[in-house]
Amino acid sequence: MTLQARSRSGVTVASRSGVVTTVAAMTGDRVRPPWWLRAINKVMMAVSRLGLAYGKEGPAVLTVPGRKSGIPRSTPVTPMTVDGTSYVVAGFPGADWVENVRAAGQVTLTRGRSSERLRLVELPPDQARPILRAFPAHVPTGVRVMKQCGLISQGSPDELEAMAGRFVVFRFEPA
Repeated sequence: MTLQARSRSGVTVASRSGVVTTVAAMTGDRVRPPWWLRAINKVMMAVSRLGLAYGKEGPAVLTVPGRKSGIPRSTPVTPMTVDGTSYVVAGFPGADWVENVRAAGQVTLTRGRSSERLRLVELPPDQARPILRAFPAHVPTGVRVMKQCGLISQGSPDELEAMAGRFVVFRFEPA
């Protein structure tokens, strides 16, 4: 069970294990990314297109048609593999790429010069919890960015697990 309360600085979330954290203030179900993230994302996409990796799991570029325009939209992601299955975590509630994936269902995932068409399946919160719990060990760079953006405070497995239902988790499947 997760309890939430609003405060001036954000949303206070307490998990079953007693971890309490305050996350960034939100407008509806959307968290506004910091101004510097767009530039960082462009660098990450360039690094990924060069085939370079950093951290345990390397970055990739996820491309999905815009839900309104149909124009391909790209964003850097860091897929992670848990028990032989690949997942991606969307750390910003209300992110446009998440809404585009929900509308399209299929994406192109590019690493270096290799691309593949995949289907993304959104996990319900109960299935997302163990994946979010594994996220800090698999994608520490993502946890660091979430902390810098004020989405989480500690970055512990308990804290990430408590964010199930706020952070969207997708499972990759063949298209």
